[in-house]
Amino acid sequence: MSAMDPLPMGHEAAASTVWRGRTDSNETGDTRRLFDVVRTGGGERVPGAPVLIGFCCDAGVRRNQGRAGAAGGPREIRRALAGIPAHGLGAFHDAGDVTCVDGDLEAAQQALAQAVAAELARGAAPLVLGGGHEIAWGTWQGLRAHLDARGDHGRVLVINLDAHFDLRTGRPGSSGTPFDQIAQACRERGQRFEYACLGVSRLGNTAALFAHADALGVHYVEDVQMQERHLGARLAELQGLMDAVDHVYLTIDLDVLPAAVMPAVSAPAAYGVPLPVVEEVVALVRASGKLRVADLAEFNPLYDRDACGARAAARLAYRLMA
Repeated sequence: MSAMDPLPMGHEAAASTVWRGRTDSNETGDTRRLFDVVRTGGGERVPGAPVLIGFCCDAGVRRNQGRAGAAGGPREIRRALAGIPAHGLGAFHDAGDVTCVDGDLEAAQQALAQAVAAELARGAAPLVLGGGHEIAWGTWQGLRAHLDARGDHGRVLVINLDAHFDLRTGRPGSSGTPFDQIAQACRERGQRFEYACLGVSRLGNTAALFAHADALGVHYVEDVQMQERHLGARLAELQGLMDAVDHVYLTIDLDVLPAAVMPAVSAPAAYGVPLPVVEEVVALVRASGKLRVADLAEFNPLYDRDACGARAAARLAYRLMA
């Protein structure tokens, strides 16, 4: 799909109404904010520049018996992003939203995969805003399709900051199954399943899920070992994992954050991983030069308080872009 092709079914253009904010034109110096530098609609991408893709879907959350509302997440994250000072971010693109029509999760995931693959083929750096964590199956498929098209057989590490493994084996797929779906796809392709789940809660996952993670060889760290006092050891471990692979896909389920910081998710965390720790992980992954695509999952504006969750999500989005 070229930059000027019509949007596919289930894909909507970015709403320019969210890209608004305070104007400080009467002040001296660089006063630009993100709404000043965003590019929307069709047109060529700036090579290597970030591209936002919204995934307006919570059908997988519904299937997983969670609290619906994450389909409205991309719009509110954009709204919170709009007023952030641009600093060194010269330009980024908003490629619009993939939507879920009539609860057809699989079609929405396929549309997301196509959108991610298309942006990677253009040399862009996609950041997908969710939406439930069913986003991960779509994002991974897009990365895999892009690598396959290039004949790239390099190793891919999936890094998931999450209170949950999302390794449920039931089907059809849901927000609780994406990494088991990825594991299954890797087996069928004869490829390694390399998955690191950081911040997992022992009280949020059954013994069966821990056993399944062990059987799959998942590298996981519990939330109690992801506090600021553990940061040096965790970053060293993560660097070792990244050194061994060629490509990284980073996915952040916002329910990894403490509920006081991120109330706006389906399953708020009683303990959680501090935001400064999450930001340091993001910084390390970006510095690796191996990050190909990232996404933010599970933001649910229906349960936000004073836009606190939206601001935290936007802060992480900015860290992933700038």
